[in-house]
Amino acid sequence: MSRRVAVVTGASSGIGAATARRLATEGYEVVAAARREDRLAALAAEVSGVRAATLDVTSPESVAGLAAELDDVAVLVNNAGGAIGVEPIEAADPADWRRMYDTNVLGVLRVTQALLPALERGAGGHVVVTGSIAGHLVYEGGGGYTAAKHAASALVETLRLELNGRPVRVSEVAPGMVRTDEFSLVRMRGDRAAADRVYAGVDNPLTAEDIADCIVYVVTRPAHVNIDLMVVKPLAQAAPHKVARR
Repeated sequence: MSRRVAVVTGASSGIGAATARRLATEGYEVVAAARREDRLAALAAEVSGVRAATLDVTSPESVAGLAAELDDVAVLVNNAGGAIGVEPIEAADPADWRRMYDTNVLGVLRVTQALLPALERGAGGHVVVTGSIAGHLVYEGGGGYTAAKHAASALVETLRLELNGRPVRVSEVAPGMVRTDEFSLVRMRGDRAAADRVYAGVDNPLTAEDIADCIVYVVTRPAHVNIDLMVVKPLAQAAPHKVARR
């Protein structure tokens, strides 16, 4: 690859796919990594400069396999993650919390550890984590997800301290309400009506493309500029628990 390489995890849909598209338009050679090979193949066929890489961030072997293919990485967007369920803590299933922690936190850890050597080569690199306002505030019914995203945010802040003096920037982009095809549907365990109610009456929730635009802005600042945290919400949302609805 002659152009600078950007790796995007969770790139088969939503924010990950939108970010892969945008980074390609910015001139990066994009490695779109996720579990669903068919969707990645379609994305690679659609967008010049994107190539597919099968990746399961919960598998150390899968992560090691991706790292073995990459020598010099300019940008790593740790985007794989998601939420499961809206049960209160007293009724929550620990298995759901474990799955959320494994993707949102340990997935970031595994991929970042594996790619740090490649990120330090060449002109230096940039680690971006797609966080959430759930990593900075809490709300009822969100205990497992907010716990995982708080942990991911702590990981980002700690990593920035530990890499100080080395040529790797570290940033978090923390979206509020983003309407994508799958996030709320997965969270509601496939209940389409419940997923649609999340956005009911909300004027213009954020889109995946909005967040991709933020990520691209962060990574295209001059090399001496590090944006630690970018929080972005739709105008209709003041906080996780306060949203204007018609």
